[in-house]
Amino acid sequence: MKRREFIAWLGAGAWPLPLRAQQVERARRVGVLIGFGENDPEGKVRLSAITQALAKLDWVDGHNVQIHVR
Repeated sequence: MKRREFIAWLGAGAWPLPLRAQQVERARRVGVLIGFGENDPEGKVRLSAITQALAKLDWVDGHNVQIHVR
């Protein structure tokens, strides 16, 4: 085997394929400003509506979106 053939053989298949970095989707951040108290039932209903609307768009809190409520 010639030297050039050996080098081509090494480059073509003897080494494992290089590992590519996994493309991880960054979690997006959504800020929600609500004029109700934290334990207010109306505030909970509105926050629930927001999270359900985001879930319909495949944005799940804690998975691919972070929801910050103030």
